[in-house]
Amino acid sequence: MWDFRTEPDFQAKLDWMDTFVREECEPLDLLFPHIGQPYNTENAAARAIVKPLQDRVREQGLWACHLGPDLGGQGYGQLKLALMNEIIGRSMWAPTVFGTAAPDTGNAEILAMFGTAEQKSRYLQPLLDGDIVSCFSMTEPQAGADPKEFVCAARRDGDEWVINGEKWFTSNARYAAFFIVMAVTDPDASPYRRMSMFVVPAETQGIEIIRNVTVMPDREELDEGTHGYIRYNDVRVPADAILGGPGQGFEVAQARLGGGRVHHAMRTVGKCRRAFDMMAERVLSRRTQGELLADKQMVQQFIADSWIELAQFRLLVMQTAWIIDNEPHGAARANIAMCKVAMAKIFGDIIGRAVQIHGSLGVTTELPLYEWWTSVPSLALADGPTEVHKATVAKQVLKGYKPAAGLFPSEHIPTRRDAARARYAGILKEYGLV
Repeated sequence: MWDFRTEPDFQAKLDWMDTFVREECEPLDLLFPHIGQPYNTENAAARAIVKPLQDRVREQGLWACHLGPDLGGQGYGQLKLALMNEIIGRSMWAPTVFGTAAPDTGNAEILAMFGTAEQKSRYLQPLLDGDIVSCFSMTEPQAGADPKEFVCAARRDGDEWVINGEKWFTSNARYAAFFIVMAVTDPDASPYRRMSMFVVPAETQGIEIIRNVTVMPDREELDEGTHGYIRYNDVRVPADAILGGPGQGFEVAQARLGGGRVHHAMRTVGKCRRAFDMMAERVLSRRTQGELLADKQMVQQFIADSWIELAQFRLLVMQTAWIIDNEPHGAARANIAMCKVAMAKIFGDIIGRAVQIHGSLGVTTELPLYEWWTSVPSLALADGPTEVHKATVAKQVLKGYKPAAGLFPSEHIPTRRDAARARYAGILKEYGLV
């Protein structure tokens, strides 16, 4: 049965989260506004504020809820996690406060599923405790996110693996305690069996961060870049540093992506709602040409379009989460891609209208709209370009269709009419209609 209600006990948790994020997490966005700071474990002042907040989240049983009880979480399904992430998405710092910051969430899941006991002790537990952060080193400068084009390679040398090559856009590499690296281990294998995944301590000799790449609205002159362009120069790791096994890198990577994309989409819903709230407040506060902005038909169109788009997108994400929870593995593939495609468009549309509604103030750095607006292009590229996901949607949807049986389309009126006449020929003849 379909049901849009939330259990009262869980709704109480969500209500607590909503107040907590607004009153405790959003102020952190103002004190430490750069996108890299939630990952900077050496920022003593920020950590002094964050640690007590994380303790309060744990007391509520809301810490790292994507993980099972054996790892300190609640093991919630995607539907509950989506509702939580809608609230967490209001604040840049909230994921860190709730133990759900990417890429640490996915990396924790990888270590939980594929790590050795020693790796779980050395990396997973400190990651779950919020004491360290990690990075996911997959994309490459010449290949982007297409693993079939990767050339960074690892070769076996006795009891070690030796990694050589370059990686691009490794988020938070400068702050990470360890790297999870995808490298080609069998170049002659089939495209999805060529690669393996390795866990590499940040202090390993041979890791060279060529530069920390800045993105909008980072400032290069202030060294604000957080996306590492990395060269691995004969980086040696022990044989058991491999995660899963040789040739399983693609499977390991896929194990961390689906749920994460749903969480990302629902956080975008939360940020869109925050921008919409700003719009609604503004149009009820400002007057021009003798009347409130809210009385202008063009402004009413902005409000209506934004509310409709947001409601549609939210329902799509919630349906996707429901499918993941209730249907066989892989059933949500098209829906996940649909969420990814819609996410950047809806976000860009609503933020753009909010900027317009706020006039000159909207394009200043005195409102968060500026930073959100400049992040729209990145959102369209994160976790794979929008165009790739559109192709996925098309391929998945077309699997449910088949070509026309004859010369004309199946909806061809003359053909269907002849079939209908043949089916009811006796009755039509009886009533003189033939």
